[in-house]
Parts: sequence; structure tokens; C-alpha cells
Amino acid sequence: MKKFSKAVSALMASVMAASMLAGCTDAASTETPDTQAQAQGTESSADGGATFKIGAIGPLTGAAAVYGNAVCNAAELAVEEINAAGGINGYQVEYSKEDDELNAEKSVNAYNTLKDWGMQILVGSTTSACSIAVSENTKADNMFQLTPSGSAEECVKYDNVFRVCFSDPNQGIASAQYIADHNLATKVGIIYDNSDVYSNGIYQKFKEEAAGKNFEIVSEEAFTADNATDFSVQLQKAKDAGADLVFLPIYYQAASLILTQANTMGYSPVFFGVDGMDGILSVENFDTKLAEGVMLLTPFAADAQDDLTVNFVKNYKEKYGDVPNQFAADAYDAVYIIKQALEAKNATPDMSTSDICEAVKAAMTEIEASGLTSSKMTWDASGEPNKEPKAVVIKEGAYVSAE
Repeated sequence: MKKFSKAVSALMASVMAASMLAGCTDAASTETPDTQAQAQGTESSADGGATFKIGAIGPLTGAAAVYGNAVCNAAELAVEEINAAGGINGYQVEYSKEDDELNAEKSVNAYNTLKDWGMQILVGSTTSACSIAVSENTKADNMFQLTPSGSAEECVKYDNVFRVCFSDPNQGIASAQYIADHNLATKVGIIYDNSDVYSNGIYQKFKEEAAGKNFEIVSEEAFTADNATDFSVQLQKAKDAGADLVFLPIYYQAASLILTQANTMGYSPVFFGVDGMDGILSVENFDTKLAEGVMLLTPFAADAQDDLTVNFVKNYKEKYGDVPNQFAADAYDAVYIIKQALEAKNATPDMSTSDICEAVKAAMTEIEASGLTSSKMTWDASGEPNKEPKAVVIKEGAYVSAE
């Protein structure tokens, strides 16, 4: 998650993730994309003419739904705002979303459904493996793809794919730098998912960057998706080695179990995560008091007091009844970035999908965007963003800025 930048200072979620992220349609829905779009309040142009069609894909059901719903909700909110303000180049935007259930094959199916609906630009997929799978199709169709949160390096291997979030490698690099620069620990333990490209990639870069820093890695313990329920061995090794900080480049579900089991054994180091940790406060039956003091690198802090963040959080909470996380912020920025790129090239919805793609690709390397996740975002042809990260800490059941 779930699932960062070549410009190194990248701290989150994931990605996450997400890597892998309520209020969207599920896979069992009998609605067509057209009826979904109507239900979601999307509109035609004021003159009844052509509209831009933007689609989104994410896990709207299942274990990673907190990520996918955040992405879909925020993209929807951005589209509604844009339409209310006059659209893009005078044209309204239609929007539709599809559930991929955190499954790459289903993500491709979702893409095909949206393509049949008439999608011209894709916001997604939400998670790395799904985004990589879908990119094979967007490349073949020459459709512009902007993943909000697909953080694996391979997500942007094609020139038609860009991302908003930081890449996995830079999450690891930035985490090591942040821990060192802020003197957070002298001895560090690591618990990571060796079966997950997101987690393993962050771990590898963290380890490389930690060499020569003012802390020592004293334990490195892996698990896999097949045994992600009992972490007593990994925690005991970190405790025995004297780790005063445990780095968790993993998703929030496993992290919640680790925090619970660490509490049971009386082990209370600083726990430090990345963007995939975003969502831990929403885990069912998890005692959020155990997350007190947990730190994570993320480009978004919901408690920030700038006008853009305050209004976004207020509007999101009013519409969806929840506090938006980093994945929501990434997706909200993604839609506005697409708007800026389309406007920079005076694109119109009657252009072919391929021509729109070429126009937006060119614009992406020229524009400088400002959004929730950074006041200054630029891209080069690699598809990687250059932006400033932020760190948050959990206090009294909420994310607050660590700065």
C-alpha cells in the first residue's frame, strides 16, 4: 500500500502501499460506469458538449480498502470542485471509479471497464503491483496514467506514467536520513516483509543509507505474507539487541499486530514507519493508544494549518465522515495536477486519448504544481516527482506534525 522521488527527501505511507486504503462502489455492483458517474455527481459540459473523462482504480473492498477509498474519494472531491469552478479549459469532467480488490488481474479488468466507458486519463492504480500491471495496458493504448500512490520503481517504467508520491527507494533513504538528522536512535531494529516488493525495496535502501550514520542496525528480521500474524521472534531479537527504535517499512495491518505484541512483551522502543503505516488508526479492534508516539514519513499532515489543508480536511470530513490520509491527499493533488497540465497545453476532450497523453506528458516536465503534499512539485521525463516530504507523529489518536 497501499505503496517516492528521485530527489531523495522522500518521507511518508504506501505506500505504501500502500503500497495498499469510505464510500466507493464495490466489485459486486451491478451499476455500469455511466450510472456510477451519474451517481457520483459528475456532469456534462455546460453547453451539453464533450467532457473530459477521468477514471480511478483502487482496492475499494478488502484489507487495503482504506487506501483505495481514500484515493477514490479525494479524486471525486477534486473533480466536483473543478466542475463547480468551471471545469478544465471550459469543459466539465466526468469521473468513474472501479474496485480492483488489491489484485493485479482485477485491476486490469477495472481498467478495461473504464476504457469501455470512455476514460481518457487514469488516476491509478492505487497500489504498486496493480499500477504496474495496468501500465502495460496504458502504454499499449498511449493513455496518460498518473498514479497517486504506486511507489515501486517499476510503476513509472513507461513514459506515459507519472506519479505523485515518492518512490520506495527514496522512502528508505529519507527514513535513514531523518532518523540520523534528528538523533532518534543509537541502535535500530528492522522488521520487514520479504515477500513484498514495497517493503523489501524500502528496507534495502534504508540499510544502504544507514551505513556511516550515527546509529547502528542491530537486528534485521523478515516475515512473509504467509506468516504475518506472530512477530514475537522478530521483536524479541530487536529487544535483546538493545534496539531503541524499530523501523517498520510495512503496511498498517501487520504494524498494528507488532505494536500489540510489543506491548504484551513489555517492549517499548520508538516505532518508525513509512507511508504504508498510514491507516493504522483505523484498524478494527486495535487499541490506538498503543500507537502513541509512532512516527512515519509522509508528505501530508492533516493537522497542518495552511488554508489548502484546512479546507481540504474540512470538506473531506463533511462529505465522507473521515479524516483524509496521505493517499487521499496524493489523489486530490493528482486531479489538480492533471487539470494544470491539460490547461497548459489547451487540451480539449475531443482530442484522441493518445493526443491528450502526448500533450499531458509534455506539460508534466514543464509545470510547477503546488498542492497538499508539497508547495512545489516538478517532474522530469522519468515520471518521478521532486517535492519536499514531511514527518508526522501519532499523538492522542491523531497524526500531528513532527516538526
